[in-house]
Amino acid sequence: MIERKTVLTIAGSDCSGGAGIQADLKTMTAYGMYGMSVITALTAQNTTGVYGIQEATPEFVAQQLDCVFTDIRPAAVKIGMVSSVPLIEAIADKLEQYGAEHVVVDPVMVSTSGSRLLAEDASQCLVRRFLPLAEVITPNIPEAEVLSGMAIATPEDMERAAAAIGKNYGAAVLAKGGHHLNDANDLLMQNGKGTWFYGQRIDNPNTHGTGCTLSSAIACGLAAGLSLEDSVRRAKAFVSAALASGLDLGKGSGPLDHCFGIAGFQG
Repeated sequence: MIERKTVLTIAGSDCSGGAGIQADLKTMTAYGMYGMSVITALTAQNTTGVYGIQEATPEFVAQQLDCVFTDIRPAAVKIGMVSSVPLIEAIADKLEQYGAEHVVVDPVMVSTSGSRLLAEDASQCLVRRFLPLAEVITPNIPEAEVLSGMAIATPEDMERAAAAIGKNYGAAVLAKGGHHLNDANDLLMQNGKGTWFYGQRIDNPNTHGTGCTLSSAIACGLAAGLSLEDSVRRAKAFVSAALASGLDLGKGSGPLDHCFGIAGFQG
């Protein structure tokens, strides 16, 4: 008999497999973890866009959480996109009830292009309920601007904003630089101390699901008992390797190669 570390993702389903629940579970499998999922919404999407969303009820999401926590308790939890106030409230209530540990919140509120992905009331509820539960928050630059109330145009701005977010919400902050400021350089602000993680931009247009993958990989590292800094370092290396593998699927921005290190079953 063997045991595996357990990780839970709370997010929406991507039927094309590149982001959301599917990207999270692939990442957890690649890490050698036992992945579990609480699905907040079904989406009809592919590499060219999102064409439909069918949200789960708060009651059903709460029931999924009960089933997970009362049977196979997760060692870490990743929260991805949750699109409405009732769902956010239901999830936060259950995570508080069960004392969830190592919570990684990917605050999906604003796209990297600056488009709002959540209504204002849902964004405010997410900030109020999820961020105090988080061990680490992983905003992109537009999201970090919203959370800090500051404009970010330089690495120094990024440091000030991350420090303000961490102080306001009592969590570590991984501010993702991306193409807005630098070549894939991210900043981890933890207890007022900043650590830069420098990355080489990889020439691959297929980046669908990178944010989901990164936050899930961080949760896997925390579940394995790694420090937050080591979890982030390993997660960035995983995303870079999945990009460098060069998988090319779909007509739009395709998915990462989460299984680059897994040989196909030959039985």
